Amino acid sequence: MKKFVSYLTLSMLVGMTLVACTPKEETKKGTEETVQDGKKASVKDTKNNYLSAVDVDYAFQFAKSLEEYKTNEKLGYRTAGSKAELKTGEKIGNEMKKIGLEEVTKDEFKVDTWEFEKADLTFTDTEGKEHLAVLGGYQVNFDTNGVKELDVVYAGKGTAEDLDGLDIEGKLVLIDINQREEWWINYPAYQAHLKGAAAVIAVQEAGYGEVDPDALNAQDICGPDDAPAFSMSQTDAEKLKKALEASEKGSLTVKFDAKSTVKMDGKSYNYYGKIIGKDPESYIILSAHYDSYFAGFQDDNAAIALMMGVAKGLIDSGYQPEKTIIFNALAAEEWGVSNSRYDWSTGAYNQIFNIHPEWVGKAFANMNFELPAYEHTTQDEIRSVYELNTFLTNFAEAVPSVTGVYKDGISVVSPLRTWSDDFSFGIAGVPSLRNDFQDSEFMHSHYHSQFDSEEAFNSDALKFHLNLYGLLAMHYDETAVVPLDFTNRLHALKENLNLEAFEKAGMSSDELVAEIDEVTAIAESLNKKVSKVNNDYLAALSKDDSDLAKKLYKESRELNSGLLAAFKYAEDQFVRLTWEDEPIFPHEHPQNNIQNLASSIDALNEGNIAAPLDEYLYAIDNNWYAYAFEKDVYNYFTNYVLEAPKEKLMWGAGRIVDHEDLFDTIHSLKEKREDANADVSTEIETLNSALERQKELLKTTVSDEISSIQELGKMLDELK
Repeated sequence: MKKFVSYLTLSMLVGMTLVACTPKEETKKGTEETVQDGKKASVKDTKNNYLSAVDVDYAFQFAKSLEEYKTNEKLGYRTAGSKAELKTGEKIGNEMKKIGLEEVTKDEFKVDTWEFEKADLTFTDTEGKEHLAVLGGYQVNFDTNGVKELDVVYAGKGTAEDLDGLDIEGKLVLIDINQREEWWINYPAYQAHLKGAAAVIAVQEAGYGEVDPDALNAQDICGPDDAPAFSMSQTDAEKLKKALEASEKGSLTVKFDAKSTVKMDGKSYNYYGKIIGKDPESYIILSAHYDSYFAGFQDDNAAIALMMGVAKGLIDSGYQPEKTIIFNALAAEEWGVSNSRYDWSTGAYNQIFNIHPEWVGKAFANMNFELPAYEHTTQDEIRSVYELNTFLTNFAEAVPSVTGVYKDGISVVSPLRTWSDDFSFGIAGVPSLRNDFQDSEFMHSHYHSQFDSEEAFNSDALKFHLNLYGLLAMHYDETAVVPLDFTNRLHALKENLNLEAFEKAGMSSDELVAEIDEVTAIAESLNKKVSKVNNDYLAALSKDDSDLAKKLYKESRELNSGLLAAFKYAEDQFVRLTWEDEPIFPHEHPQNNIQNLASSIDALNEGNIAAPLDEYLYAIDNNWYAYAFEKDVYNYFTNYVLEAPKEKLMWGAGRIVDHEDLFDTIHSLKEKREDANADVSTEIETLNSALERQKELLKTTVSDEISSIQELGKMLDELK
């Protein structure tokens, strides 16, 4: 699972949370019936058969078994294209066959591979004792070819200012980092690389790995393979810093034995198996990833186990689906492409965009799993695309409770975020969801550390999710057409219009709002049709009237295809990203920039330099990084988004709206900050030019949104 963004972008988060639903002690009562093993059984009995077949111990044991293969004997790691990942994939494929899945398939795709074998650093501490620090790794090339002596120096946070005047040529550079609230590892790593450092050794001072001072941390690096970085625990760093302080020369010679290898254009494999339904060409997809950092018990062994547990439960209960249910184990989620902003979710992106694009238009849903065997909060969350929110909220009422977990029930939140594989499926056109987890303390403490182990296992949480997602697969199976409600996205689009920004751009939002309202009315009318079709189909299934069910299903194919086409269109037209990877509507980019540019200009005209620097300019695109790093670093990580080919950008391609380069302006204001009589006319002129560009961008963006909403309205109206 990919990174959390900084606090800078959390404040701009776009989302919608619907009313929480308290689970019932048993599934909804009804007289629905279906045929199972030649006998007539009620839908309630069929679902209870599944609940009885759920085997938490099987899931736990399979999750533990995934730790068998490792890249690093001391720490684990099962990384993209590594021997450990490949063997683990084969193990999952064999298990799919063993539990009875059909047509088990191995899908090959291109990936940059990473083998992290070791990183052992030995130094003499202040007591004269030799101390071994076992380091974690990032996806870079670095090989000492055995034990090598290197000097290490301490450089604060590794910013341009911290490195100024410091001799780091050919040396290891020890830095502190808080990736949750400041910047990602690629920035200080590349900054040190430009200064000739041998490698950076990062110590998480907060944000991640907070469970224990011995915790290491690993993340995707989002940078080039030749700017090395490693991870050290606070415990080891404290001893090393004391030794550095005691050193007369300000550096310390250490022994380093490390091997980390990245190779371009290698191979990895996704695996899937099926429970084939009466309709072999309509799919319900369940997915999870099997690569990991460290042992990766929650992230993502337990998720693979959840997926396999649902599959086994359905098979063991004798469930015969209407649609074909696909269970998809994905490789290279944590990382898979070198030197890209969007280097994670590589396996999922390839699976749905390159290997099986034919699934789009046939798949009713993708249910993706991450970290499911832990009670992250007292209210379980399902995170979904906007259009599934209503369906899932209604479904949540029927989920049986499990004593000891999720006392506050279930809530459904939208939209998807970019941090897991469901986002790739979603933007491809498959309505997607996942179990949510990212507002949990676990993400600060255990996530991506060696403490993500079975010690954090909660069997009740896993049982709850086995129940929930098995029943949800069956619930989808009872629908004739995909249960999409477009009003949720339209409401969110309207709610995220900032009228103040529109006024500053000399615009009115009236036309856009009117179009949204008009299409919302069409969507509401369509909802009634979708609901009737699905209710009639369920009634036919309930009465075991297979002829009527088949007739209704066949007659609804055009409607189903139209709904999925409209969903894909909405994803294409209305999903964009901030420079911190947060999904936004297209107009939100210039809207945000207009607000912050105008506020900066107003403050400067009043002689206030501090406010633009402290409150506004950092929130414009990726200009936060202009404050702490050199221009070459800033430009490098800007241009590799703006200029990279599509195969490097993957799921991020075309999602960034625009960029305002304010590096020089920020630095000139920093120099003048303490000057009460500073002339900032040049800076004001630059910001005014940027503001005018953003005003024009808002106008063209809103015009495009209006056209897109109109087109969506036509697509939905034709389906009525």
